[in-house]
Amino acid sequence: MNKNSSNVMALAPNTSNKRETVCIFGTGDFGRALGHKLIQSGYPVVYGSRSTQISNLIPKDAEVLGHAEAAQKAAIIIIAVQRQHYNFLTPLAEVLHGKVLVDISNNLKVNQYPESNAEYLAQLLPGSKVVKGFNTVSAWALQSGTLDASRQVFVCGDDLEAKQMVMNIVRALGLTPLDKGSLLAAQEIENYPLQLFPMWKFPMFLSLGLTAFFFFYCLALDVIYTYIYENNDFSFFIAITIPNRVCPVMALVLLALVYLPGIFAAIIQLHRGTKYRRFPDWLDKWMLCRKQLGLIALAFASLHAVFTLVTPLRAFISWRTSKGIISQALNNKTEPLNHTNAWLSDSYLALGILGYFLFVLLGITSLPSVSNNVNWREFRFVQSKLGYLALILCTAHTLVYGGKWFLSPSAYKWYLPNIYMLSLVVPCAVLVVKFVLIFPCVDKPLTQIRQGWERNPKYSK
Repeated sequence: MNKNSSNVMALAPNTSNKRETVCIFGTGDFGRALGHKLIQSGYPVVYGSRSTQISNLIPKDAEVLGHAEAAQKAAIIIIAVQRQHYNFLTPLAEVLHGKVLVDISNNLKVNQYPESNAEYLAQLLPGSKVVKGFNTVSAWALQSGTLDASRQVFVCGDDLEAKQMVMNIVRALGLTPLDKGSLLAAQEIENYPLQLFPMWKFPMFLSLGLTAFFFFYCLALDVIYTYIYENNDFSFFIAITIPNRVCPVMALVLLALVYLPGIFAAIIQLHRGTKYRRFPDWLDKWMLCRKQLGLIALAFASLHAVFTLVTPLRAFISWRTSKGIISQALNNKTEPLNHTNAWLSDSYLALGILGYFLFVLLGITSLPSVSNNVNWREFRFVQSKLGYLALILCTAHTLVYGGKWFLSPSAYKWYLPNIYMLSLVVPCAVLVVKFVLIFPCVDKPLTQIRQGWERNPKYSK
C-alpha cells in the first residue's frame, strides 16, 4: 500500500513549485479571459495597461501596472492588442530585450498584410523572442473551460527555448500545443481562424449541385411527366418521396467519389512508373477532402434511413394499401405470396442495413478521437477494405432494388433513365476498375512503385 502510494505521488505534478509570472499587454475580452485562465492554472498575472486603475472586469487576483513596470516583472509577455497599436511597444524595446513576446493577434481578412503580425512584431523588436500562439482559441473557449471548442493551439517561433516555454503554458491551461515550426508559419496560423470550413467548400458545393440536379430530375419524371401524360397530381411527392430517392442516390454517389481519386492516383502512378511526381492539383485537392465527402455521404444515408422509417405513416401509402385490400375483396381473390419478390425485398433491405452499418463505422473511425487510438494498419483496413465492402453492399442494395427498371420500357420517361440507373454509373465504374487493379499482374508493379521502384529514375531528381 505504501509502495503504491509513493508511486502515485511520484507521478503527480509538484504543485508546491510556484509558476513564473506572466505579463499581459491588453485588457480586452481575450486578455481578461486568458488572464483568468492563467490564474486558475496557478500563474501569477500582471497586466500592462495605459491606465493602472483597477476595473471590476479585471481578474481580482491580477495586478495592473504600467507597461514598462509590468514587463519587468515577467519573462513572458503576451501581446493581446491589435497590430495597428503595436507602435507603443517601440519605446519599450530596451525593457523587452530578451523577453518572450507571444503574439496572439488576428487580422480581418486573409493575407491582409505582406508579412504576418508576428513577423512584423519581430521586426519592431529585434531583441525580443517572438512566438505566435493562442490566436486559434477564442475568449469564449477559455471562459467555458474549452469544453465547447477545439483544444489545439498552434505555436511557431524561431527560438526553440522560447517556444517551449509557451507550449508549457499551453499544456498547463489544459490545451494541446501543436508546433508548426519557425515564425515563417505565422501567416498560415493567422489565416486559419479566418477560413470558414476550408476543407468543406468543395464537398459542400459538389453536394449541393448534385442534390439540385437529382431533385429536379426526379421532379421532372415523377411529378411533371405524370401530371402532363397521366393527369395525376403527385406534387406532394416533393415532401417525402423525392427526397427519399435523392438521399440514397447522393449517399452512394458521394461514397463512390471518396474512392474514385484513389483509382485515378493508382492509374497515374502506373502510367508514370514512379511515385516521386506530384499529382495534378485537382487530384491533390480531391484526395484531401475525401473525409468530408464521406461524412456528407453518411448524412445523406442517415436521412434516407429516417425517410424510409416514416414511409408507412404517409397517407399515400395507407391509401394505396387499403385500395389493394378493397380491390382483392371486391374481386373475391387473394393475391398469393410472390416468393421472388419476397426474396428481393428482404435481400435489398439486408444489404442496405449492412451497408449502412459499415457506413457508420467508417464515419466513427474518421473522428480524430477514434482515429488517434488506432494504428495506421487498422485505420487503413477500416477505411479501405471495409470502405470498399460498404460500397459493394450499397451498390448491390441499389441494384437489387432498382434493377427491375433496367429492362422496363415504362421506366424511360421522356427517354430518360430512372434515377437509380444514374446512381450506379460512378460506383460500378469504381468497383470494376478496382477489381482490375487487384489483379496480381497490375497490383504487383503498383506495389513496387509505391515502395520506391521507378521505371525511369530521372524523375526522382
